[in-house]
Amino acid sequence: MGISVHPMPRSYEESHPWITFNLRQINDVHPRLWLLLGEARSKCEHLAGTPLKPAVAAELNLVTLIKGALATTAIEGNTLTEEQVGGMLAGTYSAPPSRHYQEVEVRNVIDALQRIDADVQSGKYPRLSVDLICKFNQQVLAGLENEVADGAVPGQLRSHSVTVGPYRGAPAEDCDYLLGRLCDWLEGPDFQNPDDAIDFSLMLARAVMAHLYLAWIHPFGDGNGRTARLVEYLVLARSGKVPLPAAHLLSNHYNLTRDQYYRELDRASKALNIVQFVAYAIEGFVDGIRNEIDTVREQQLDVAWVNFVRETMDQYPSGKVVDRQLEVLLAMTANRWYRREEVELITPSVARQYGQAGDRMVARDLNRLIEAGLVVRGKRSPHRYRAPFERMRAFLPPMATPHDDLEVPLTR
Repeated sequence: MGISVHPMPRSYEESHPWITFNLRQINDVHPRLWLLLGEARSKCEHLAGTPLKPAVAAELNLVTLIKGALATTAIEGNTLTEEQVGGMLAGTYSAPPSRHYQEVEVRNVIDALQRIDADVQSGKYPRLSVDLICKFNQQVLAGLENEVADGAVPGQLRSHSVTVGPYRGAPAEDCDYLLGRLCDWLEGPDFQNPDDAIDFSLMLARAVMAHLYLAWIHPFGDGNGRTARLVEYLVLARSGKVPLPAAHLLSNHYNLTRDQYYRELDRASKALNIVQFVAYAIEGFVDGIRNEIDTVREQQLDVAWVNFVRETMDQYPSGKVVDRQLEVLLAMTANRWYRREEVELITPSVARQYGQAGDRMVARDLNRLIEAGLVVRGKRSPHRYRAPFERMRAFLPPMATPHDDLEVPLTR
């Protein structure tokens, strides 16, 4: 008769009972979260399927990279600004010696994010493993050996106990085991579904769980938060379901709401429940992608304005006059009033032409553009002009104006 051997319980099972590698609780979320997940999927598809002007696309990619890298480090106390990080990338800013380590922190994260971007855009699909997570930790701590916590070795799992405020990381002897379990779980069937809509939701849940569990395990002596956010970014970026500019949104959300971020981490472990943290993370993701869609919408309206202007000006004989008037119009910024002397200097080319011809040319050009409906004159200040970009909104699909009360009840 064989003797059954039961594995010895591990220390974390008693000290950290919330580390369960169980996703069943996700079924208990409020229906509103499922609606948000549907919106997240729809807006990701919208963002991914909208062509952007090269300059707008480059700016969106750069801004989100800067925000993502800064958010990842700012939560840990880095005080560099977006402008300074942008200057670092442009080669116009270098941190003073006393803050050089902050520049190194940000550059490490930017380098790691760009490597992930290069991998996924070249068709690579990095799978989560203990070695990969250790590599991420080594990347974020490179060159910071004098700044890391005592006993921390970049890229190596800790052999000592760590605390973050009142929270104590999982027992050191279990870190290797827990990381292996985490990777197997995240890459396993719990996060896969043949239904595209459900698979998208599970992909977002996988990213959030990667972050949450790494924060709970706290496997390294230092750099755990930055490592967790890199892993989370990788899960989103490699999915093929989230455009890269949107893959930074969770890190941005945690940074913008860092007080709530720490509360939700603490609440999730004390309540032995992941639902509230998932809801908090997804709501922030949706808020962020709404803002990115607004940026795309403004660019689409701008393209529509340019096309509208050109079509409207086609009614006039082509030549230098129309070319100059087009140049004036396309140089005008939305929602800005221009004094007549500002119109005269709006571009170097226009300024040269007006300088050679005098005031009558300016008046004729403005009168024609007003006649065409492409410029409006101020009612109280008749010497101020602007381009009516809001006319483009008239071409959007019609819908009722929101209101609180109905004149006639819908039911009796």
